[in-house]
Amino acid sequence: MDLPKTIKETQEGLLEKKFTAVDLVDKYLSRIEKNKDLNAFITVTAETAYKQARHFDDSNDGSVKDFLKEHPLAGVVVAHKDLFLTKGVRTTAASRVLESYVPAYSATVVERLEKAGCIMLGKTNCDAWAHGSSGENSDFGPTKNPVNPDYVPGGSSSGSAVAVAKDMALVATGTDTGGSIRLPASFCGVVGLKPTYGAVSRYGIVAMASSLDSVGHFGHTVEDVEGVFEVTKGEDGKDATLRNTKYEIRNTKLRIGIPKEYFVEGLDREVEKAVLSAIDVFKKEGVELVDVSLPHTKYANSAYYIIMPAEVSSNLGRYDGIRYGNSRETFGDEAKRRIMLGSYVLSAGYYDAYYLKAMKVRSKIIEDFDKAYDKVDAIIAPVSPTPPFKLGEKVSDPLTMYLADIYTVAANLAGIPGLAIPSGFTKNKLPLGFQLMGPRFSEKTLFELGKIFERKNAKRI
Repeated sequence: MDLPKTIKETQEGLLEKKFTAVDLVDKYLSRIEKNKDLNAFITVTAETAYKQARHFDDSNDGSVKDFLKEHPLAGVVVAHKDLFLTKGVRTTAASRVLESYVPAYSATVVERLEKAGCIMLGKTNCDAWAHGSSGENSDFGPTKNPVNPDYVPGGSSSGSAVAVAKDMALVATGTDTGGSIRLPASFCGVVGLKPTYGAVSRYGIVAMASSLDSVGHFGHTVEDVEGVFEVTKGEDGKDATLRNTKYEIRNTKLRIGIPKEYFVEGLDREVEKAVLSAIDVFKKEGVELVDVSLPHTKYANSAYYIIMPAEVSSNLGRYDGIRYGNSRETFGDEAKRRIMLGSYVLSAGYYDAYYLKAMKVRSKIIEDFDKAYDKVDAIIAPVSPTPPFKLGEKVSDPLTMYLADIYTVAANLAGIPGLAIPSGFTKNKLPLGFQLMGPRFSEKTLFELGKIFERKNAKRI
């Protein structure tokens, strides 16, 4: 039995009785076992998966179509980043601090996906507390690239991207605070969505930086990512930042902006070539291309690495060894680094000089995007300045590692959506991709553009 690659293929197979949900779970679990050296999972929930699969197989009782109407993601196998609380299932945030923590409730996204019929296979590895761009900072060992295990898969949602890329799950959840969905999507050759801040609930997800965290997911196709977004978006009465809104394609004649600040010295030639090739595809499909400027882009990384650690230091203050298990001595080096940096920029005498100034820069970055979106419907850009790099290559140099976020953090500072799309491979056969960023709540426009590209340039691992 070959595993289906899309939600549509999965559900058609179930409808046509080509396989059962239990057959799917069997196959996915064998894929997890076969690829365990990639270290994509922290916890595998085989018992839960079989229970949910049997419920599907028993519930349809010959009327799968009716079941699918009520459960739009029925039979879809999902893996959750280990920041998502899952009732009765260990949630570690990939940190030894929470090594034995079992939550009493599930995140809104987990509940919505389960209600929609998803089958949970387990919790995926990530950089501890989501602190990282490479997938190497997990207290449970690094995740490895699905194409070449000598390379990083990108972070922090490393295990989720690898799980989808290697058919260990059909879709997977992730969080994106500064690129943590888009980077691993690009490095692993899958589609990754960072929604608008306020589109998907953060309730029940271990917080990193609360004004930057976005909750999204991975899939093989733009259509699948769109399908999961339709289920997870919207108000839940628990996350006060959420907003219900009508998602529409902005214009019939779509325009993409090309920001000159994103194509500068330091951008790898193969990465640049992949983005320019994508631009050429859009041009041939009749999408209008417009030069735009985002002049404050050069300050985005600096502002991000002041605001984010400040919020991290505040959020990690709750892990005091009393309520959640292990003591603060269990924090890894990267968490300690961010706690110290965040505490410093928030301390008396430095708050105005650093944090307040960074927030003013953030406002300027938002203004830049707003002006650009007066002229275009989306902006195209690289995801990372380089292709995947080797494991251990940057782990001892935090500043170099932080530069991996240079093309992704601006979207988080501005609260806008970003869609990472695979677009081929390097000469060393490592995945390449690009991202589309749009105005707040313009996900439909990004999906439409993504599908235009996929129809002409579909390339999978």
